[in-house]
Amino acid sequence: MTKAQRIKVIAVILCLIALAIVVPMTNSFIVLLVTRALAFAILAMSLDLLLGFTGLASLGQAAYFGVGAYLTAILANRYGFGMHWDFWLMLPLGMIAGAILAAVFGLFAIRATGTYFLMITLALGQCVWGLAYRWNSMTGGDNGLSMRAGRPQIGIDLSDPVNFFYLVFAIFIVSLLALYILVKSPFGRTLEGIRERELRMKILGYNVWLHKYLAFIIAGAFGGLSGVVWTHTNGIVTPESVVLTTSVDALLMAVLGGAGTLVGGVIGSFIVFGLRDYVSTLVPWWQYILGVVYVLTILYLPGGIMGIPERIRHWRSASTKSESIGEKATH
Repeated sequence: MTKAQRIKVIAVILCLIALAIVVPMTNSFIVLLVTRALAFAILAMSLDLLLGFTGLASLGQAAYFGVGAYLTAILANRYGFGMHWDFWLMLPLGMIAGAILAAVFGLFAIRATGTYFLMITLALGQCVWGLAYRWNSMTGGDNGLSMRAGRPQIGIDLSDPVNFFYLVFAIFIVSLLALYILVKSPFGRTLEGIRERELRMKILGYNVWLHKYLAFIIAGAFGGLSGVVWTHTNGIVTPESVVLTTSVDALLMAVLGGAGTLVGGVIGSFIVFGLRDYVSTLVPWWQYILGVVYVLTILYLPGGIMGIPERIRHWRSASTKSESIGEKATH
């Protein structure tokens, strides 16, 4: 690990510690806002595994998010599953559901590349949305499903927003750590190689299709986990949770924060939820602010917000070289 990477890791750790300390001191609205952002950030990180590390831009991530969300609401409302100690079983169950769906979809999507991959994932995601919208007896149709029993009872009073925030924060930290270990492993390095030069990796003997397929499944699993956490956070799941906008939001969050960094998706999630849920209470034209932020980021920060330190280093290096050339010319 280079010095710059160590500094980034330390900065992320300090920010997370500050988040855990400061947020409970705020009002209930801010606590809920941050909790929602953390729950959705898991989805953004799962997409970043595809976009930033594998080079696969997917528009179907909402499908796995929706499967985890609907499975949570259905099992809780009909059988009471996931509302007591079995809540801890619901988390891996949501991941398994997301992984299974991704395994099926991946058989169709991974064979395509570029725009074709984007369109296939979009079409598959819309199939799940159509199922959620039309299967009224199971999903509640347009009305969705509310968590009638409230938040799970696991020995902690999760009706308290602060307690629930810490639970979601803990799940988020474990997810971030797991994905970080994954992308720093030989498997993750192989994904980066595929992103940079897929043909070269094939020549070197790597099974490129299998690596992309496994990354697709893992991303689906964490998408399902995000859906489980989101349902308990939001208290309701509707077809809006599975609609294309959800996938686009996750994609823009990853790009806004910095694709290929994991933490970038988290930063993007906080910015989007901050503008959408907080700034919208102050001004009615918050959409324009969000649009301007996206445009400026794409034009001037192609590496996202996490790429700002690198841009500063390049700027300083260029300035130093210019000064050096100027001095030589003077002499």
